[in-house]
Amino acid sequence: MRVVIAGGYGLVGGMVARHLRAAGHQVDLLLAGRNPEHGEGLAAELGARTARLDVADAAGSLAALGSVDLVIATLQDPGDNLLTTALRAGAAHIGIVRTADSMASSAIAAVNLAQRPALMLGHWQAGVLTLAALAAAKSFARVDRIEMAALYDYADPIGPMTATDSGGFVGRALVREAGGWAHLDAAVSGRRVERGDLPGFDAMPMGVLDTPGLATMTGAADVRFDLGTGTSIGTAGGGAASHDLYIDITGTTESGETVMQRTLMSDPKGQAHLTALGVLIGAERVLGLDGHAPPAAGFRLPETTIDVDRAVERLRAFGVRIEAV
Repeated sequence: MRVVIAGGYGLVGGMVARHLRAAGHQVDLLLAGRNPEHGEGLAAELGARTARLDVADAAGSLAALGSVDLVIATLQDPGDNLLTTALRAGAAHIGIVRTADSMASSAIAAVNLAQRPALMLGHWQAGVLTLAALAAAKSFARVDRIEMAALYDYADPIGPMTATDSGGFVGRALVREAGGWAHLDAAVSGRRVERGDLPGFDAMPMGVLDTPGLATMTGAADVRFDLGTGTSIGTAGGGAASHDLYIDITGTTESGETVMQRTLMSDPKGQAHLTALGVLIGAERVLGLDGHAPPAAGFRLPETTIDVDRAVERLRAFGVRIEAV
């Protein structure tokens, strides 16, 4: 199978390529971008190839590559040019850049054009937060509230795309409140996230796809995601910066007891590593590399496409800590 990673020699794209090889998948791997010479070292290391791809001329770029099974977009595609070109060509597609307020055009394109799965991973860290939350929610008979928070450590490197987008991370945020949808002004709607033995951090709401996804999957009346900065678990322990995610679920157990349970997810190798793992899990599912038949063609989301227990097991196999705390 031929897999094209658009932005494949960038920080996240390069990690996706490394994960695919570390998982033992012998796919024909193309690391594509506007400056393919920048990816030659990584391509040689991984037994991959480089290719030129310009989102502004997606049709010409993809046509020059021949038949493609999957396009993974780890870069911006503001006009959906790469998405629509890939879908029209009969390729599957994975994208990681859409938020709750910007995915309408991409979703419509996927519904109308997809001949294979078009998996939207515009969730936090490419879907892994939602999958971990769904795994945690299994211990509840009823879920009332889900509060998620991510701590970004400034010592954790980010790629140029993330740096460019960072100004848009916090603005108008979609949340679920009392069973209805609300848009909050992030600047005045923050909250404090306490962390036990570590200092708490201030976080502001952000409109990620995890919020509507978890609201619909669990029926929770209140769901929100907040992003903050501070000292990560890794840095506090004297090591490299980790990316830390906190999932607080309030609900009723099978015995009728109302409880709040916190699940911690922490990747000691940082946010780009964790995002790339989300893409790996998505790619394995879309291509059937997980040993099961690929999902049906069309618009797909991780919460209804990926087995949550397998995802948690996969993340742990790559060194991600996931546990109730």
